[in-house]
Amino acid sequence: MDVLDTVILGIIEGLTEFLPISSTGHLIVASEFLGLEQSNVNKAFEVIIQFAAILAVILNYPSKFTFSHISLWTKVFISFLPIATIGFIFADQVKAMFSIEIVAWMFIIGGIVFLIVEKFYDENETHTHDVEDVTYKQAMWIGIAQIFALIPGTSRAGSSIIGAMLVKLNRKTSAEFSFLLAFPVMCATTGYDLLKHHEELFAAGNILNLVVGFVVSFIVAYLAIKLFIKFLENFTFVAFGIYRIVFGLILLAIFV
Repeated sequence: MDVLDTVILGIIEGLTEFLPISSTGHLIVASEFLGLEQSNVNKAFEVIIQFAAILAVILNYPSKFTFSHISLWTKVFISFLPIATIGFIFADQVKAMFSIEIVAWMFIIGGIVFLIVEKFYDENETHTHDVEDVTYKQAMWIGIAQIFALIPGTSRAGSSIIGAMLVKLNRKTSAEFSFLLAFPVMCATTGYDLLKHHEELFAAGNILNLVVGFVVSFIVAYLAIKLFIKFLENFTFVAFGIYRIVFGLILLAIFV
C-alpha cells in the first residue's frame, strides 16, 4: 500500500461512513481494484481510517460530548450493546465473510429494504424529532437492527437508520442518532485492532500511510456529514436504495 492508495481509501471512507451504503463494502471493493490484499494489517488500517471519520462527529456535534448529555449517551450505549456482544462472540465468523460476492448481495438486499421501508414510511407520523427524545426502548431496537451491519456490505449506518425509522424517528434524527452510535462502535473496533495488530501497523513503512489516511478520512467525513443532513432536509433515502441495488448488480456482473 502506497500513499496514493491511502488517499483513495481515505476519501472513500470519509464519503461513505455515514451514508447508508456501507463504507466497509466500498473499501473491500476499492482494495480489490487497487490490488491490495485483504491482510490483517490492511483490514486494521481500514478500521483506523474509519475511526478518523468518527472523530468528525465530535467536530460536528461538540455540544453532545459533554456531561450534560449523560442520558443521551446511556441510550447510545444501550444501542451499542447488541452489536458489541454478537460481534465479540462471532468475530472470526464475521471476518470470514469479507468477500466481494457477499458484499454485492448485501448491497442489493439492503437497497431493496430501503425502498420497501420508504414506500410505507410517513414522516408526518413520526414522533421523535430530536436525538435527546429517543426512548430507551427505541434505542434497544435500533441496536438490534444494527447487528445486521456485521455482515459486510450491509452498512452500519444503513441498518441503524432503518431501525430508527421503524421505531418512528424522523429521517434527520435517525441519521444523527446513527452518527452518535458510530462513536462507541468504532472506538471498540479500532481499539481491538490496535491491540491485535499494533506492531505491524506502526512499523516504519506504515506510519506515513496511517497519518495520511487518517487526515484525509477525517476531513472528507466532516464535510460529508454536513452535506448528508442538508440532503435529508429535502429528500428521502430512495436514491440510496437505488444506488445500492445498481452497485450490487455491477459488482456481481464484474466479479462473480
